[in-house]
Amino acid sequence: MSELLRWLRIAAVPHGFRSRFRDWVAEETEHPREVAEAAFAHKVRNPIEAAYRRRDLFERRGQLMDDWEAYSVNS
Repeated sequence: MSELLRWLRIAAVPHGFRSRFRDWVAEETEHPREVAEAAFAHKVRNPIEAAYRRRDLFERRGQLMDDWEAYSVNS
């Protein structure tokens, strides 16, 4: 992502996109934190939490992404 931003000559860093997305989810939606974090597809580092997390929240992540698209197109 960093390389793409440099190639496009966009003065931004990937973390800025993540930060804006998380702020939007927390402040302007009712989507649960778990769904927002799952959207990043990060590995769960806590082994106990990872053992109990059996679902990928795919449908809920899809709705979140649809909402993000609607928001970002209209902003």
